[in-house]
Amino acid sequence: MFEYMGERLSNAIKNIRGMGRITEENINDAMREIRMALLEADVNYQVVKEFIFNVKEKALGMDVGKNLKPDELFIKIVKDELISLLGSDVSLLEVNKYPTILMLVGLQGSGKTTTAGKLANYLRKKESKHPLLVACDVYRPAAIDQLKEIGKSLQIPVFEEGKKKPIEIVKDALEFAKNEKNDYIIIDTAGRLHIDEELMQELKDIEEFVHPHEVLLVIDAMMGQDAIHVIEGFNNALNLTGCILTKLDGNTKGGVALSVRHLTHVPIKFVGDSEKLDGLSMFYPERMAERILDMGDIMGIAEKVEDIISEEEAKDQVRKMQAGKYDLEDFLTNLKQIKKLGPLENIIKMLPQARKMGLNNIEVDPKQMAHVEAIIQSMTPYERRHPEVLKATRKQRIAKGSGRSVEEVNRLLNQFEQMKKMMKMMQNGNMKLPF
Repeated sequence: MFEYMGERLSNAIKNIRGMGRITEENINDAMREIRMALLEADVNYQVVKEFIFNVKEKALGMDVGKNLKPDELFIKIVKDELISLLGSDVSLLEVNKYPTILMLVGLQGSGKTTTAGKLANYLRKKESKHPLLVACDVYRPAAIDQLKEIGKSLQIPVFEEGKKKPIEIVKDALEFAKNEKNDYIIIDTAGRLHIDEELMQELKDIEEFVHPHEVLLVIDAMMGQDAIHVIEGFNNALNLTGCILTKLDGNTKGGVALSVRHLTHVPIKFVGDSEKLDGLSMFYPERMAERILDMGDIMGIAEKVEDIISEEEAKDQVRKMQAGKYDLEDFLTNLKQIKKLGPLENIIKMLPQARKMGLNNIEVDPKQMAHVEAIIQSMTPYERRHPEVLKATRKQRIAKGSGRSVEEVNRLLNQFEQMKKMMKMMQNGNMKLPF
């Protein structure tokens, strides 16, 4: 997401490098490039116009201090304006009421039902809640079955009563949740291919009956500027508390994210960043601005890692590295943990300067990781802990057992030794590790 826009913005900033002062003359080319980048990324014209005006007004004539280069100053101004467009502050989800009622609305095809499952999964893992999914999309074929399948895969209960009236399903669901002690209720409502009076009236009836603490609009980020009209249509009829942008992992230009908050004043609360049921992340305006500008998202990586490895495990790994006791058994454990993070290329893109280093288009073949895993698993526990004993006959046995070649076994062992040397150099060079 935002790849094209980010690349164009980076190129625009290059135009003012090496200059001692930002002036109208030397900034015009950069501003023209930024304007085109935003418009081509489907950012609303009025938003682009205001953004360009604000950046130019703040940048013009500002003296560059001794410790600050012109491009650094310009990046800071652009970043601050991007953050402002994206909403400045994080908009938190309501989680403190008992029970908390959340109503999901949106057009058909926006990913609403899948998002309901993702939200339930998020609330259970991050907030230790016991959610209940309520199936109120009684019109779309297989919508109820889809939600039941999602609930089953997550082991989260789903309340459904077939094609009954949605308002009655909600009423019965509230009683069910009370008896079962579900502390978070997520209502998956019906969608349409377009906004119509019948749909809105049904949603208004549900809202008036349950008084939800959150009414979240699920919107497809690939809609472009049409998304603004959809948000305004729902917001005029309902009391929207926020929206969730889905499919940000797809081939989306991302412009809607820069337009939504500014034009509708509806905050973005979550983004869907993968098709998996754990592919939902809280929306942080500053982090998103930094990713657009190729500054990375180290906090985002850290949060993903926290989900699969405990702090004590991380400390233990670091201590082994520092003591030179990191072995192939540890490496195998880390490989399995990395697989849980999702596609490795998505993590690599979150590194600072990933675009500049050409890592944004990298593709990691999962088969290669599987091959490495197979080689290590074909070793005995003793061999993993003491790879120095691996001579010709042992390597041949390992190659045969893993279905790989002896050359691949040797390559893995050489790469592992190089990695250990690098760890040792870091330690000897007094490069402090996090723990």
